Amino acid sequence: QVQLVESGGGLVQAGDSLRLSCAASGRTFSSYAMGWFRQAPGKEREFVAAISGRGGRTSYADSVKGRFTISRDNAKNTMYLQMNRLKPEDTAVYYCAATQRTYGLGMGEYDYWGQGTQVTVSS
Repeated sequence: QVQLVESGGGLVQAGDSLRLSCAASGRTFSSYAMGWFRQAPGKEREFVAAISGRGGRTSYADSVKGRFTISRDNAKNTMYLQMNRLKPEDTAVYYCAATQRTYGLGMGEYDYWGQGTQVTVSS
């Protein structure tokens, strides 16, 4: 089992950058594929990005491709989401998630979830 804690959210202006972190417990972090999801007010939770256990494979939602970068440091049991050129439509609660599968792009493929961190982008 793994526990996940997100941090790094906040209030920023359009065009600014933020880096989210997801700290994981346990000694087998590299065995989990990881992902970031987000949920805006009144909307369903949606996929943002995913990364394989060793970091060699990544995927992004079209809406963030070219602006966001997912990465992980297995020695620190931590995953990151670097968000650049933020837009008001990026405003959401961002969740990190872990899966024992090789990879995952859908919410149903993830086994463990953090509590979320709020990102608000003002125009």
